[in-house]
Order: sequence, then C-alpha cells, then structure tokens
Amino acid sequence: MPAFTKRKTKFHLQLTNSEQATAHGGQVLVDALARRFGLWKRIHEQPKLEVRKRLGAGFSPVGILAQLLFTFTSGGASLADAERVGKDRVLMNLLGLDKGADQTTIAEWLRAQDKDSVLALHCMNAELVDWAAQQAKPGRWLQGGEVELFFDDTQIEVEGHHFEGARVNYEGNRALGWQTLWYGPWLLDGILDGATDVSQHLPVLLEEHQHRWQNKASYFYADSGSSAGKFLNRIEGAGFGRWSISYNKWTDKLDSLAAELPESQWSPLPPKEQPQQQYAWVKHQPGECQQVQRFAAVRWKQEGDLMWRYAYRVCRPGQKDIPQGVFERHRLKGAKEQGFSEVLSGLDLHHPPCKDLIANQVFYAIGMLAYNILITLKLLDLPDDAQTWRVQTLIRHLLTLPVTISTHARYDVARICIPAGWLRWWRLFIDQWVPKRKPGRPVTEVVDTT
Repeated sequence: MPAFTKRKTKFHLQLTNSEQATAHGGQVLVDALARRFGLWKRIHEQPKLEVRKRLGAGFSPVGILAQLLFTFTSGGASLADAERVGKDRVLMNLLGLDKGADQTTIAEWLRAQDKDSVLALHCMNAELVDWAAQQAKPGRWLQGGEVELFFDDTQIEVEGHHFEGARVNYEGNRALGWQTLWYGPWLLDGILDGATDVSQHLPVLLEEHQHRWQNKASYFYADSGSSAGKFLNRIEGAGFGRWSISYNKWTDKLDSLAAELPESQWSPLPPKEQPQQQYAWVKHQPGECQQVQRFAAVRWKQEGDLMWRYAYRVCRPGQKDIPQGVFERHRLKGAKEQGFSEVLSGLDLHHPPCKDLIANQVFYAIGMLAYNILITLKLLDLPDDAQTWRVQTLIRHLLTLPVTISTHARYDVARICIPAGWLRWWRLFIDQWVPKRKPGRPVTEVVDTT
C-alpha cells in the first residue's frame, strides 16, 4: 500500500449550531482598516445618506452600509447574501453591529437614495483613495515613480426590460455602462448608467479629479474608445505628464502619412530572431482636434505580404521617449484591464441587484468602497510576498477564518483560528490597530469611532 493515498477519515462527525462560531473572523481586519480611515464616523456624519423619518427606529445608514461592505469583503455579491451575513449573530457582535437588516430593508434603503447620496459615497471613496495613497509605500503602487491613471468602460448586461437606464449596446444586448477612472491600483470613481458613448463620462471624471495628479509625474492610459478628437482635447488639457491611447478607428490618413516617411525615419530592423518591426513618429491633426497630435507608429510584414501593415498609439511622450517605448509602455494597460476584471469577478459585480437605477448606483458605489478597502489592506499591511494576491485570494485566505466565542464572568473572548505562518503577523496587526477594551462595563457608543 502506498504511504500517501486517500483513505476514510478517522474522525467521528458531530453537528452543532453556529451560535458560538462564525467562518468570517478575518472581517476584524476590514473593520480595523475602516476605523483607521474613519469610515464609520464619516458615514455616520453624512446626512445625505439618512432616509429615516424617525431616527430612533430602524437601521442607521452606517449599519446598512457596514453590512453591505462586510458582505462584499466576505465573498457575498447580492442582497440575499447580505441578509445571510446579517443573520450571522457571532459575526455581527464581533463587528459591533446589533443586528443585520433583511434584503427587503436593504433594498428599500437603496431605492430611497438620490443623486446627492451617490455623490456623497463617491466623495467618500475618493477620500479613501487619497488617504491610502499617502499611507502606502510608493514602491508598492507607483510605476517607475509615476501615478498611473486608466479610464475604461464595461458593459453590465441585464435581462429583461425592467432595469431603469439600460440600453441596447454595440453588441445588441441590454446593458448598463460602468465607466471608471483608476488611480494606481485603486478604483477612484465610476459612473453607472445608460451612456450612449463608451467614453461619454471621461470629461467629467477628468474635471472632477484633475487636482489629484497635478504637479505629479503621471501616465494616463485609455483604449480606442477615447480616441475621438473631442476626447483627445480633454485629455490633452488634463495635466497628465505623459499619456497614450490606442488608435485604430480612423487610420486611412495615418497609413498614407506613414507610407510617405523616408526609410531613415524608421528604426532599424532588429535581429532576425526578434519580431521584424520598425517604429517611427507620425504627426497628424485628426478632426475636432485643436492641435496636431503625435502618433507612435509601428510597421511590419507577415509572410507573403507585399504591403506594410501599420498600428498606432496617439500619445504625449516624454522628451526622451522613442516610438517603440510608447508601444511597450502602453502594453501595461493590459494589467489595468485585468484589475477591472478583478473588480467584476472578485466581487461578482456582474449583476445589478435592483431595477431602479439609483439603487444600483448606490450598490456599485459601495462595491467600489469595498474593493478599495481590500486593496488598501493589502498595500498597507500585508507582507511583500502577498502583494500579488488577488481579491479572491485575500477573501479566501485572510478574511474567511473560523472564530469561536466563549463567555467568561466579566467579558467575552473571540478566538480566531489563524493559518500556519500568519500568527505573528496577526498578533502585530491586532496589537497595533485593534483597540483594547478597558476593564469594567463597556461604554455605550453611538458609532464606532476609536
């Protein structure tokens, strides 16, 4: 018989209830980080989120928002998941929540919000990004000393005709467009609606946040959806140090200009073992552009081709940049697109929970907060060998930990089961960031602010 194989377990199985245990003990890390930023206090002091007529009854905004944030960061993705989290009494007590709301109550709160509520959440999210960028080590989020910014649009497909604001998109599906602006690894802002253009909200997002990269070394990426002249004008005036945008929609004139370039303006052919590509600068003023733009061009021939093939990136290069370098830097846009995919997959934001647009906008704004909290926790506190963890890895290996509760004569104790190799890290984090209760009867708090 082999030394290691699959055998029947030696344990006798016993079933018990979960009144003294939860599987989400790692949420104390999320709670501690939110407290460090002052998130609970900011929510509590934001009147635009309050919809109750009687403040002494029902669930406060900070209670519902905390429940939704803990749902996202524990792997939940729907209002039904939020209700199940709310029924976890041990988890609620561990995080300082008296009770969790059911999905009907949460949905009513979401639908009762307005544009001011959405704006308040977006401002809170941007403040979290500002705070995190100041706290994090520059080497963990800057690229070559530059702040990387990225704009993109994704289509959130919906079924049926009951989703307010949904439109038939370019693929013929009913969808809501989610147009987002990224600041380094953080999701700085996003607008969810039925925009008819995939870059419709780019100008307003740049105007809203332009001060955040002024006087800083910065690099901006976007895909070809932002290459129209009206968008290039806005990007040109946004104060980015450098930028590059995919350009593949209106290339006839560029092809003619590139074909007319003398051989001396193209880079030499590389050795035969490397891709046979040549690079050059091309200047052209597309329609609606207020000034001549510089394009990095590449040309190549495939086997059997008689004519050159071309590709372009419209850009603002640095003084020492070469066309090939623009293409190589622009390839990093793929990592930004993967980050966007991680938001959608890691937090399962493919499915709007409500038919009302305002409710979905609030839900996605809370999703942005949850994602940025997880990214900030990783950048600020996790060791170097965990910096490549994805959101799902964070949730699975750091936040989904069993906790048991025991009651003593004067106090309750929560015992978190820590995986091997992480006990020292957890002890240091708890000692530094989780407040200790003083002896005696606990003081009643309006909201957790310390």
